[in-house]
Amino acid sequence: MVGIVDYGTGNLKSVQNALGRIGAENIVSSDFDTLTKCSHIILPGVGSAGWAMENLVASGLANLIKEFAQPVMGICLGMQIMCSYSEEDNTECLGIFPNSVKKMGNSYDGSNKGYIKIPHVGWNNLTSMESSLFNGLGEAPYVYFVHSYCAEVNERTIAKCYYGSDFSAAIGYRNFVGCQFHPEKSGYVGERILKNFLKM
Repeated sequence: MVGIVDYGTGNLKSVQNALGRIGAENIVSSDFDTLTKCSHIILPGVGSAGWAMENLVASGLANLIKEFAQPVMGICLGMQIMCSYSEEDNTECLGIFPNSVKKMGNSYDGSNKGYIKIPHVGWNNLTSMESSLFNGLGEAPYVYFVHSYCAEVNERTIAKCYYGSDFSAAIGYRNFVGCQFHPEKSGYVGERILKNFLKM
């Protein structure tokens, strides 16, 4: 059973649907005891970092999430709030990953012969993949992004993406992984990533 953490953000239904497509039983809950009994945990998220952390603190989940012993995946905002700090709303986050999350700049991208657009919306490829999460995907698979903030590249980075500059497309540490992209919206590649996660 996969536990989907409900802390007031959107995107819960699309994650549920993606898990259903690969035959994974799941439950949406904000109850720590219920989630602890699940084999895997997904922390989804659509919204702002400050608002998300306020909800987690109010629900009592902010400290408890770090106690999960089973595999945990943060998706998009869910990954960002697992980092140490976000420039969005000047937010102190969960600190599971030491990465800082910064606003993406309207930097010049020579390959596009112009300035990149923010938010970063659409398909882009993964590089420097260093995790079993990406088994069977081949080189530079394409996944779907929707974001204006991104985590810096550091020793916890397990996949990169280039959009004006490199950023952490995925992060991993112990039983925790985070994806800046949306596996639930990334077609067969996303389904394979979710299946790989369920094997962890």
